[in-house]
Amino acid sequence: MLIPTRRALRLAIFPFIAVLITVAVRSVAAQDKPKTQPDTIVFTNGDQLSGKFVQAIGNTVTFHSDIVGDINVDWSKIKELHTAEKLAVLDKNVQIKHGQIPSSVPIGKISVANDQITVESTTNATIPPIPIKNAQFVVDETTLNKQIRGKPGFFQAWNGAATAGVTLVQATQNQYSFNGNLALARVVPTVSWLDPRNRTTVDYSQSYGKITDPAYTDANGVFVPSTYTKSSIFHADAERDQYVSPRFYFLGQVSFDHNYSQSLDLQQIYGGGIGYTVLKTPKHELDVKATVQYERQAFFNTTTDENQNLIGSTFGGYYTVKLPKGIVFNQELLYIPAWNNTRAYSFSETDALTFPAYKNFGFTVGTLDSYLNNVPSTFPPTKRNSFQFTAGVTYAIKSAY
Repeated sequence: MLIPTRRALRLAIFPFIAVLITVAVRSVAAQDKPKTQPDTIVFTNGDQLSGKFVQAIGNTVTFHSDIVGDINVDWSKIKELHTAEKLAVLDKNVQIKHGQIPSSVPIGKISVANDQITVESTTNATIPPIPIKNAQFVVDETTLNKQIRGKPGFFQAWNGAATAGVTLVQATQNQYSFNGNLALARVVPTVSWLDPRNRTTVDYSQSYGKITDPAYTDANGVFVPSTYTKSSIFHADAERDQYVSPRFYFLGQVSFDHNYSQSLDLQQIYGGGIGYTVLKTPKHELDVKATVQYERQAFFNTTTDENQNLIGSTFGGYYTVKLPKGIVFNQELLYIPAWNNTRAYSFSETDALTFPAYKNFGFTVGTLDSYLNNVPSTFPPTKRNSFQFTAGVTYAIKSAY
């Protein structure tokens, strides 16, 4: 039997002692580290709340409390506000460029009283009180530096939602259907109080259903084989917007569509164009876009070769509104004409209404109405119009950047 020497024991015990010392040092350092004083907010009715000031956009202040979570309150409901963290007060007339923080932006701890914001300067300079009505945005210094001087990686700053719904029926007929949607957007900078530099969006949606009639033998002893009816709709697109002003941008896009009910095997679109943000407020946003594109249509179940190569355009409108209680409505309208074949045009309208439920989960109902004018000649005849209603559970994807 081997007996450990004293040297071997010392070598074996040394790492254990080193770990204990490291843990003890970190524990003492954590205890010695002074606790950050909480921010305090006093409401006009006399109530007081301690926590952390998050941001102020326009007339709305966001404040976090460990007891009640995040709350949004109007400046008019606030009598006093005191912060322990350095904040930047951005005047509604200040012009901020990427990588540069204007020297005129006051930064420091703030106090609010009598509808005035007082900034405690870090350089002992005198900063005149700022009327609340002139303070368009109030944010912490760390966030300001990160958003202006930083640059998120490609796999950062994505926000959006994933939705899925399923239906199963087992009876005389067997039926199942599935619908899913994934919508992601990456806007840089990631905050609404800075003008966007670029935006990338990715959308994917699919709906598939099948109804099966089982095989049987009729009263005359004739065997009838099983039959089925299916529906299949697929859409995917990606777009990159590059802003040249706070509202005007150039864009490149690609999209793919399949619709079994319209005998559309695959429609491919590759194009580029311009876009403009007509309306942008904390509650509403409306964009209009126009492109020039190459379009390839491939059909199936046709009696003749009706596949086409087209040169056309997409004219679209995209509207988002945030309703009370966290409800969000999205609408997209598209008109897609072809210039080398005036019969080959299409329309589509997509609507979605999302209701929040618990944390990141919600419930979404939506419709997709599309019209394809140049459907192929088939038997039975193919309808030009296709309407789809979907419902499902939604999970909100939020960026940590």
